Parts: sequence; C-alpha cells; structure tokens
Amino acid sequence: MNDLSSVGASTSVQRDIHSNAKRDARRDALTRWMAGLHDELTTFFGRLDAGGTFAEDRWERPGGGGGVARVMTDGTTFEKAGVNRSAVMGELPEAAARRLGGQGAGDGTTHFFATGVSLVVHPRSPKIPTVHLNVRYFELTDAHGVLTDHWFGGGTDITPFYPHPEDPRTFHIALKNMCDAHHSSFYPDFKRWCDTYFVNVHRDSEARGCGGIFFDHLRPGATEHTLSFELLQRFVTDVARVLTQAYEPIVDRRRHEPFSDAEREFQLVRRGRYVEFNLVHDRGTTFGLQTNARVESVLMSLPPLAMWQYAPRYAPESFQARLVDMLAPRDWATERP
Repeated sequence: MNDLSSVGASTSVQRDIHSNAKRDARRDALTRWMAGLHDELTTFFGRLDAGGTFAEDRWERPGGGGGVARVMTDGTTFEKAGVNRSAVMGELPEAAARRLGGQGAGDGTTHFFATGVSLVVHPRSPKIPTVHLNVRYFELTDAHGVLTDHWFGGGTDITPFYPHPEDPRTFHIALKNMCDAHHSSFYPDFKRWCDTYFVNVHRDSEARGCGGIFFDHLRPGATEHTLSFELLQRFVTDVARVLTQAYEPIVDRRRHEPFSDAEREFQLVRRGRYVEFNLVHDRGTTFGLQTNARVESVLMSLPPLAMWQYAPRYAPESFQARLVDMLAPRDWATERP
C-alpha cells in the first residue's frame, strides 16, 4: 500500500531541488556577469591613471558570499581609486528589509541575494572631478526559497571641485545618449532621481556634485517601461561602460592643468561634504553596515584626505563661490553653453 503522504513529500522535495538548482544557476550567471564588468572597469581605470596599479583583496562574508576589492593608492592621476565587486546572500534583518522597499517579503523570514560592482575614484588634481558608479542586482526570497521580488539598481554621478561647466555637460550628454538608446524616459527620470538623492539635507539640501543618473527597483516588465530582464541587463551593462564616453574625455582635458594651493584646499573641503553624504545619507553604506558587510569595502568610497573648515565664506565671483553655484541642478545635456 502506497503512503500517499510520502509520495507527496517526495514530489515536493524534488520540486524544491529543481527550484533551488535553477535559482543557483541564475545567481552564478549574474555573479559571472558582474565579475566581467569588474575586470573591465579595473582595466579602464588602470589605463586612465597612466602609471598606478591596483592591489587586490579577496574577502568572505560570515553570513554568506564575499567579494573582491581592488584599490589603487597614490596613482599618477588618481590619489585613490577603488573598484569593488561582491556577491552576498543570507537572512535580511528586519530594519534592512523595510529600508529596501522590496515587494512580497513582509511575512516570515526574508532572505536576500545581491551582486554588484561599485567604484569611487578620487583624482589628485582639483581640476578633475571625482566620479562614482554602481550597478547591482538584488533579489528577495521567502523562508522556502521562493522568489518574491527582484530588481536592478545603480547609477553614476560626478563631483567637480572647480567650476568648469563643460565637464558636467560632457558627462551628462554621454549619459543621455546611452539612456536614450534603451528607453526615452530613463535619462530624465534617473537624472531627476539623482538630483534629489545625492543631497546633504543637513546642509540646507546642498547638492554633493553635478549629478548624473540614479535608479533603483528597476523591475523586469514594470508598467512604466515594460522591458524584459534581458533588456534591463543590457542597460545596466551599458551604465557600467559609459565612463569611457562620459568621464575619460574630462580626465584627458584636465590632467595636465596646473592648480594652486587654494584650489587643493578647496578640493579637500568639498571632499569633506562628500564624506558627510556617504556616512549620513547613502543607502549603500547603511545597507552594508546593517548586513555585516566588510567594513573596509563599505567605506572604500571615502577619500584619502579631506578637510572641515568652520563656516567657510567665499567672496562673490571667486572660483569657490562659482563652484557652489554650479552645483544647482540644471539641464546639462541640452542647455546651450
């Protein structure tokens, strides 16, 4: 006599095994994709620095997964450049789950998988802007491993220290051209999001830099764009590669320009504002610290040197005052010089 409950249990186990195998294959493929982008970006910035080299540091996360940090210190062009990748998974703390805003993971234990590449590059010269880029894939599952939500996120932005309007213009034109090739709403929507996200609210909503694009919860098949998983992955790949058009021309334009002690000091003051945003407001920093990520990797974005002056004031029409004025959001990609 057959034990029907045993048959049902066996079928359920087999279904779970196949489901887990499919999940693991998907995650392996996404992890390899990010590793490829990580290699491309490391090669790109090694070439762009024209002299420095990256040191590699591999790490493991106690709760699951790990990553690779590649950091250049004291390069020819870049005072510090960090290009990191990670693929981490585990149980998601309740506070982190709420902050993420994922769908369908409110009941029971929430598990996560995340893989991404993140970079921050701090040039030596105050005439060259700092650049940040991040691309990531995130998924949530319930206690049984059932996928409840998944999405892409990322973006890139620029932080100048000297008022050269042509630099953010170059950056934004390249971003707009890249975004427009995928969807007409991407650049205006993601630029607007960037302009409102990278803001030091505690400093009277002062912008961190001249913006770029920022996006999160970019889900396959969403009603606002209806793009498939594969098409969104192509878009995120192009975001990771856009700096060859958006940032390299700026570096080549500015790398040999002389700078004064006053310009270097102001760069350090503005770096202090960069630090304030990353420690007080940045989602990635908060998520990393809440999920027991490697602290060195979470804080990789911080510059090697920064400065805090007490209530600095700048003379009208000084280069410092003109830089602060240039931080106000504007339509960099289409306005006339």
